[in-house]
Amino acid sequence: MSTVVLGANGMVGSRIAARLAQAGEEVQAVGRGAQRLSERVGYHELDLSGDPSGLAELIGALRPAGVINAAAMTDVDACERSPDEAWALNVGVVEIAARAAARAGARFTSLSTDYVFDGEKGSYTEEDAPGPRGIYARTKRAGEEAALILGTDVAVCRVAVVYTGRKALKPTFAVTATEALRAGKPVKAFTDQVVSPTLADNAAEMVVGVHRSGERGIFHCAGATEVSRIDFCRRLGADPALIVPVRLADLRLPAPRPLRCGLRVDKVKRLLGDSVPLPLEAALDRFFAERGE
Repeated sequence: MSTVVLGANGMVGSRIAARLAQAGEEVQAVGRGAQRLSERVGYHELDLSGDPSGLAELIGALRPAGVINAAAMTDVDACERSPDEAWALNVGVVEIAARAAARAGARFTSLSTDYVFDGEKGSYTEEDAPGPRGIYARTKRAGEEAALILGTDVAVCRVAVVYTGRKALKPTFAVTATEALRAGKPVKAFTDQVVSPTLADNAAEMVVGVHRSGERGIFHCAGATEVSRIDFCRRLGADPALIVPVRLADLRLPAPRPLRCGLRVDKVKRLLGDSVPLPLEAALDRFFAERGE
């Protein structure tokens, strides 16, 4: 029996596939474009943003024990510009995968985001009511409901502000900020947005743990430290004089961003252990090690 991993070329999806493969499990990875994984896995090239109809047929043919969905349109401003594409990836793919997994008798785990909250309260638990703002947030929340309603054995794992020191399809704030600061260039960082930065490999560790546990429902699989964007930037270890404080509203970005969207991780700690969601210092140690520093 195998596990199908959707979005296997992405930051978290690639680490989920790698962790499963390294544990000796059979992985059937699904991604857009050429395979980027170094591990030995079955790979199926499928552009889910175009015509995802082949996904149900693929899952049906593979008859996996589990399906983990890490595919998504995560560029929040692009989602505002292309709501149809955002819906197709963040809701349509989840619907197809949840139904196909249920027909195959497979466990289904789907990734979501801290952006399902409006950012007014902060320190959100899984029991707090979502209040999504913007196309990205609303489609990700709709995807949560699609998974929970249409699946039969389902977990939803919310991650937040994902970053990695490994080579990725697109650079993250942690990478671009680190490189700019090391080069002596200024970096703008929000003073008023509080988040739960999450190392991609640690997110994968938690998602795999939740998936294997058989527990159902919603889990926050984020870093254990809630921190402002500017404090996160300061912890990258560069000259603090290079960090330029700005307010989120000052940049007039197309898509709304929640201000206080930190996630509480008590539930996943009880399930997997207190040490599994990494505090920021430990996560940054691994981030720099991934970069070879």
